[in-house]
Amino acid sequence: MTSDKQYAGKVAVITGGARNIGKCIATDLVKKGAKVVLGDLLDADGDATVKELNELAGGEEIAAYIHTDVTKYADNVALFKLADTKFGGVDIAIFNAGIGTNANTMFMPFDDKLDERMLDINTTAVIKGNKVAMLHLAKRGGGVIINMASAAGLQARPAVGIYCASKFGVVGWVRSCNLYEKICNVRVNAVCPTFIQTSLADDLSNAVDDDPFAKLVQKMAKVPMEYVIETVTKFIDEEERNAQTLVVLPDGIHLYEPPNPYGHIAAHDPGYAEGLEEYSKESINYFKKRLAAAREREGI
Repeated sequence: MTSDKQYAGKVAVITGGARNIGKCIATDLVKKGAKVVLGDLLDADGDATVKELNELAGGEEIAAYIHTDVTKYADNVALFKLADTKFGGVDIAIFNAGIGTNANTMFMPFDDKLDERMLDINTTAVIKGNKVAMLHLAKRGGGVIINMASAAGLQARPAVGIYCASKFGVVGWVRSCNLYEKICNVRVNAVCPTFIQTSLADDLSNAVDDDPFAKLVQKMAKVPMEYVIETVTKFIDEEERNAQTLVVLPDGIHLYEPPNPYGHIAAHDPGYAEGLEEYSKESINYFKKRLAAAREREGI
């Protein structure tokens, strides 16, 4: 392996790590000296990826895989427990597992499972995984959580309405995590690429024959995978990046500054401005106590 080993001693957990984006990120981290634990439903792909990564490291066991249904707390707990027992802890948590289907529009059949599945995997599972990761990273003394969202979490199209809602949810969740850096030295961020040529992009582009969105996707320039990897590296290395969203476009990486209504509200409600400052200060100590209680409750 030729690298500067900048992540020697670091351990990363990656969901959806068996192939595509997750595998590419894992490969880059291993080249830079990290150890990785992959979670996925695709066991054959996961085992093959671990074999490749260990061979990349010269036969050293630096990668592990565990079957993981990210929608289940028990599987998330088992994933991080494996990283703890096998490699001594976790420094980097990357939540990459996600799905896209064509069952996105207002006029699809009334199917509870079909609609809920995308939200369960793309949004709720990210929240569940982040909650488990936060306790492990706090135990380690700090670290970074990187959530794979999407440019679809910043703008919406009717052809992919549920997918957009699922990714808007991830972006909103990340924005709500801005105080954890001060509470337990854990930063939480989001990667928002446009289309990368993966099986997920294929799912979204191979829509119904007469769906104009499929034509749009096929015409769009695709994001190079190296830009996604570079974005992950930025979030790991640049400690000033906290509760941020980086948009990954075919021409590079851009910081997305979300709309902020608080200034407008404060201008019309001085009590709110004063109360918000007090809330932020008091919340740090409040959540430090909640963190300690959560770690004791979960035995982490």
